[in-house]
Amino acid sequence: YRESPQSAGYNQFYHKEPEGISFCPYRISPLGAHIDHQYGKINGFAIDKGIHIAYSAKMNGVIEVQSVDFPKRAQFHVMSIPDEKVGDWADHLRGAAKELSEKYPLRIGLSAVIEGSLPIGGLSSSAAVIIAFLSALAKVNNIVLDQWEAIMMAKAAENKYVGVNCGKLDQSCEVLCKKNNLLYLDCADDSYELIPKSENMKPFKIAIFFSGLERSLANSDYNLRQDECKAAAYSLLSYAGLPYGKFADTRLRDVPREVFDAYKDRLPEKFARRAEHFFTEIERAEAGAKAWKNGNLDEYGNLVFASGKSSVVNYECGCPELISLYNIMTGTDGIYGGRFSGAGFKGCCMAIIEPDKAEEITRHVGELYLKEYPNLEGKYSSYICNISDGVNL
Repeated sequence: YRESPQSAGYNQFYHKEPEGISFCPYRISPLGAHIDHQYGKINGFAIDKGIHIAYSAKMNGVIEVQSVDFPKRAQFHVMSIPDEKVGDWADHLRGAAKELSEKYPLRIGLSAVIEGSLPIGGLSSSAAVIIAFLSALAKVNNIVLDQWEAIMMAKAAENKYVGVNCGKLDQSCEVLCKKNNLLYLDCADDSYELIPKSENMKPFKIAIFFSGLERSLANSDYNLRQDECKAAAYSLLSYAGLPYGKFADTRLRDVPREVFDAYKDRLPEKFARRAEHFFTEIERAEAGAKAWKNGNLDEYGNLVFASGKSSVVNYECGCPELISLYNIMTGTDGIYGGRFSGAGFKGCCMAIIEPDKAEEITRHVGELYLKEYPNLEGKYSSYICNISDGVNL
């Protein structure tokens, strides 16, 4: 690890080399936006940027973590993790440690430095932090996690401790993805397929356009949108005379498409739009898997643009800056398709692009965006990435 920048960061804080480096990639989900928590279907990739944690074991059980992005150091003991969240960035770590400790005895802590290779927001940085940290903490305690264990622990840390009602899209992409494959996951039963890139597919890269705005899902309308989806599902089942259980356990996936078509006009307009997004997005995810399998990048890109439009119109997410970036992308030559990455309440956009036009695309998008938002000069940034393997647990 001696030559790595993460090792240098660790050395700066602790004046020694780390014993290990844990890496979890960021994810993008071109199709299946906002429907994983309703048990929809998603398309996902891991990318070759992510969260690094340089760490060493602490035999006294203390967990001590520095972040390059946040000033406050996190410190707690594996045997006395706070029951309630504290309200800072390290709640993700406490939640992860709590989930791990409920299943396995933890005796050994760690000293660590966390560093992200892209700005925070829209690439599932919170899930990547949790998974990289879980991986490191499991390693020093000689615990071997399987893939679904890691996915569900990371999800539970966000749901139960941090208070974000996320689905399993982020964690699944970051753990299950393979280079040059599309992850096609059904969130209803966790069945998934890794679809290899077709030999006749045109070359592409992933562009990330960071708006310059950082975000916190806990303070956005993220949880409200889920309640609206559940309310739509509950109402539709009731109108159709179909059985329903507790509100908390109801999902739009429980509603047959024909029931939505028959009763959607009875729903309040907002609920109808959320359901419209769900049903059309699940169809786009299915069509996307087919287009990827056939090597049809043009069709795949068109579906991604359509997904972005539905996110704005039907799901009503996306701050003005991200909507502006999306609109610029739709008129930029060399972009096959793009949309917000993540929930869309701040953060970034992703695009599938022609590699030969990467420089021209980043210049064009940046110029138009900063012309509209000159106050974000120095905060806006763009990056070119490749799809990659998920975490090595």
